[in-house]
Amino acid sequence: MALSSAVLRVSCHLRLAPSLAPLYAPRAPRPRTRRSPSLHVVAVGWDPEGILAAPQPGHIARRQQQQRMVDDEHERARQEAAAREEAARRREARASRVVPDSDEGLVEFFLSTELPDMEAQIARCHPRLTPAFFTSLRTAMGQLRFAARPTADDADRLAELEALETVLQEGIAAYDALEKAMTGARERLHRLLASKDKRAELLAMAASGELDRDLLTLLDENIAAATQSNQKEAVEFMEKLRGGVVKYMVKA
Repeated sequence: MALSSAVLRVSCHLRLAPSLAPLYAPRAPRPRTRRSPSLHVVAVGWDPEGILAAPQPGHIARRQQQQRMVDDEHERARQEAAAREEAARRREARASRVVPDSDEGLVEFFLSTELPDMEAQIARCHPRLTPAFFTSLRTAMGQLRFAARPTADDADRLAELEALETVLQEGIAAYDALEKAMTGARERLHRLLASKDKRAELLAMAASGELDRDLLTLLDENIAAATQSNQKEAVEFMEKLRGGVVKYMVKA
């Protein structure tokens, strides 16, 4: 009886074993993926061979300073362009005025001229400002000065004519000096325009002190004339040349 029970347990175990086998079956190995090695930053400023320059503080401040310099340059260029436009406008307004033929009319012409335009009108009418003109002016002044019964208006008129005589004489002297200086400026501008290497010529002129306000004035006159004639290429060329004169004149 005991043997039969043992055989029965063994046979039951053998029948149950196949159904339990999958529960204990080993799992298939997972495929291994290759991982890239991780990067570890040890030191940002590590430079054993001294190839890199030493870090400098204030990078943002330097960038801001550079931007301010660029903005200042643009503002300066804008102001110069506005000044040239205003000068051209005033020049056109002066040129539109008709100069009288008589000496008496010329006196009234100057009396009605605004002070900022007086220098330009003296230069414009310079051939008319002869000794004969001043003789006529002084004659009119003498009549007012020695009038039998001078009035307040006569006194005011005499003061105007005396002031006009002084302004005209000073203006003529300044014009003659300027004309002499501009003669040299014209020669320098002609030499600069004829040069094949403008930069080398500018450097040579800067070294010899030939870059001055007279040359800039002459360039401004040429720019204004080219602008009035709508010569865009000439204007661009002369403005570029003027910029070079200013640049090397400051460095000198």
